[in-house]
Amino acid sequence: MSFDLNSDKNKKVHFIGIGGVSMSGLAAVLLTKGYNVSGSDAKESEVLDKLRKSGAEIYIGHKSENLKNVDLVVYTAAIPDSNPEIIEAKNKNIELMDRAEFLGYIMKGHKYNVAVAGTHGKTTTTSMLSHITLSANLDPTILVGGDVDAIHGNYKIGESEYFVTEACEYKASFLKFYPYIGIVLNIDADHLDYYRDLNHIKETFKKFSDLIPEDGYLVGCAEDANVLEVINYAKCKTISYGFTKGDVTASNISFNNKGCATFTVCKHGEKLFDVTLSTTGKHNILNALATICTSLILNIPKESIIKGLAECKGAHKRFEYKGEFNGATIIDDYAHHPVEIKATLSTAKLIEHNKTYCVFQPHTYTRTKTLFDEFTTCFSSADELILMDIYAAREKDTGLVSSIELGDAIRKTGMNCINLHSHEEVANYLASKVKENDLVLTVGAGDVVKVGEILLNK
Repeated sequence: MSFDLNSDKNKKVHFIGIGGVSMSGLAAVLLTKGYNVSGSDAKESEVLDKLRKSGAEIYIGHKSENLKNVDLVVYTAAIPDSNPEIIEAKNKNIELMDRAEFLGYIMKGHKYNVAVAGTHGKTTTTSMLSHITLSANLDPTILVGGDVDAIHGNYKIGESEYFVTEACEYKASFLKFYPYIGIVLNIDADHLDYYRDLNHIKETFKKFSDLIPEDGYLVGCAEDANVLEVINYAKCKTISYGFTKGDVTASNISFNNKGCATFTVCKHGEKLFDVTLSTTGKHNILNALATICTSLILNIPKESIIKGLAECKGAHKRFEYKGEFNGATIIDDYAHHPVEIKATLSTAKLIEHNKTYCVFQPHTYTRTKTLFDEFTTCFSSADELILMDIYAAREKDTGLVSSIELGDAIRKTGMNCINLHSHEEVANYLASKVKENDLVLTVGAGDVVKVGEILLNK
């Protein structure tokens, strides 16, 4: 990169898609350091207002004329080469850098970089780690892929050597980072629009472990055979965790009526302390253990670990309570991969209720097609499944697969499943069906949350 973050304060950086979860945090880091920042996004949002108040020039819509006296353009993997601002930057020979590379560049200025990787659970784990490092007064810089109440949003700019961020494996973007501690929560087949197969994904996670210096650490889940391969391959120090496998384990597990766990943390079989989580579900014990291993490496006192985990209610959209309709509870969850969906439905089982209505909006055609068989069986513990149309996200509908096809395959298994289309249609259907003590789960990474919002406004 042709300029130095600490000396060239008069340079101007433009972000394409500045309202995005990660991009907004990066823009905020620069604004705090006194840089000139501009950016464009497709539509208005609260995040854009926050950035405006911090001094950013914001444009709605992507246009070539948005690049005024710009020295560097930062873009995300989702921005196509046909974007007018990308074309303009190339025409003007303005330096272009993708989001992951720029995030890596910012990480370089910190000593204790913690990068949270894995197919599922990154946002919740980063949220837990945020609470722990805040309760230990480490004043970390935090970039998280969801809104966390403790930091009033999706980023916090700290003044210390500590930097906590999610590390997304999509398009291998996390290979541009500089982790001192790399966490690998789990490895499953996903993002198969980019990866060839599971082996390609595992090889990429091994390359991620190669980024960690010899005196740094790889923290990994010993319950996951794919992660174990990476742990055994890693050239740095390693610390593993699991329910019963690994260096750090959980015993005496119990759940309260909200589905939150209390358990004893042991290292090499010796008891360290007890923790009680405020995040629901058995899978969050593993996420918590990953943060406990990291905290032990960073010599964070146990009081701060216990307090941080107790205060962490997770990020928004992660098994998030939205309200009640006719005495039925509405929960929204970001799960969009069959493994995540199973975890969400098993979490629901920990809460006392009558019927479970699951509203699922599949996310992207490629994921629906490549994991089609897994999607036909992962909803079995719901009483009724309502399938919405596929949320295209970054893709176009080429007729590859449809929600109706998925519904037909699920119905063949004997599952109670219907296909509905608009949010309004689903909300009206639920309004006519749900009774007191039922549970409505809106599940997916698109805009399925609107179903619950419509119900709550009836």
